[in-house]
Amino acid sequence: MIDIAQTTLDTGLPLVRLSMPGTRAATALVAFDAGARTERAEENGMAHFLEHLVFKGGEKYATYRDVNNTAERLGAQLNAYTSHDLVAFHITCRGEALMDAVDLLTDFVARAHLDADELDKERGVVIQEINRSNDQPSSVADKLLDKAVYGDHPLGRPVLGPEEHLKTFSRDAIVAFRDRQWAPERGGAFLAGDVSHADEGKLAELFSRFPGRPVDGKADPAPGFERRVLATERDTNQSHLRLAWEPKIDPTSLRERAALSVYSTLLGGSMGSRLFDEIREQRGLCYAIRAYGWTHADSSTLEVASGLDSTKCLEAYGRIKEIVRELATDGPTEEEVERARAYAAGSTVLALESTNAVARRAAGNKVTYDEVTSPEDTIEALDAVTYDEVRQVAADIQGEPAVAVVGPHEQSDFE
Repeated sequence: MIDIAQTTLDTGLPLVRLSMPGTRAATALVAFDAGARTERAEENGMAHFLEHLVFKGGEKYATYRDVNNTAERLGAQLNAYTSHDLVAFHITCRGEALMDAVDLLTDFVARAHLDADELDKERGVVIQEINRSNDQPSSVADKLLDKAVYGDHPLGRPVLGPEEHLKTFSRDAIVAFRDRQWAPERGGAFLAGDVSHADEGKLAELFSRFPGRPVDGKADPAPGFERRVLATERDTNQSHLRLAWEPKIDPTSLRERAALSVYSTLLGGSMGSRLFDEIREQRGLCYAIRAYGWTHADSSTLEVASGLDSTKCLEAYGRIKEIVRELATDGPTEEEVERARAYAAGSTVLALESTNAVARRAAGNKVTYDEVTSPEDTIEALDAVTYDEVRQVAADIQGEPAVAVVGPHEQSDFE
């Protein structure tokens, strides 16, 4: 069992400890409600660019070499990520090195120089990242689906932003974005794993390097679901197809998120699911296909993703929709729900074995839903999902899906 303790520092930053008996590793993570959905239109890509820039050095560890070499001397692994919902920085190390790791993390993140010369050099790195993403049809399809679901809303924009934006971002604009969005009250610090070496007084001192800021820059509410069909034509043998429906769930409810997870698992989340069985095994239309539920604080989607033989894409598109309609009309079988419930819970257990995964999950829940739950809470919620709850999720998946496709197709093929 994971023991959770939460306090709030004088700056307003929540500090969450997730003690995991039996592990020798520890992860320290700090996150803020400062993802891509909090950007203004002209700022698109800034949250992710800022994530890159902080690694260039702080006050105590003044250069990227100091940061990287110190992490290696601690035997630690550093990384960060930006999503639409949040930005997070984390370090994983042996438990004995936890306090030194927190010192390193809080120095270069909270006290980043954001040097103008480094900013100019890092532009090229991020532009290469954008170009690499745009060269991958599956990545293009993922971004296209966001736009198909959310349109011009920030949730419909790519997290990496467009290349032309990266070329214009100034240091002053980046600092202004950080000052607006990195409010401690809308973030959190998380320690997961072997936290027995934590010094409570020192932790408060180190995490207080993140200054208190006014709670500002609240993200725009998600728009209502609107079906769009977007196609990017490419002369390829494989088409990348993405579909999305709006499930009628409350995304802030752990129980309802669990019911959506079980439904998406029986639809296309395992090798025993309906989509995998029919689209791949029976018809041989694809190598991979999966379905998953995706939630933000104020919206949710049921999504299907597949890479398909381009000559068979339209056949698969039609049959996927038929399977979703059949589940809405007839419902799943009780055996399907039982199997999917066990698979979803088991997959969650396996996914949350590492301290890093536990810290990331806790950060996502705290920043997105303002809740702190243990992995056990999630697993118990999945185990408690009833047939009727899944049947209701299925029945509420109605209408034509939003569509994003990359391949030798036209938009009219899917309208």
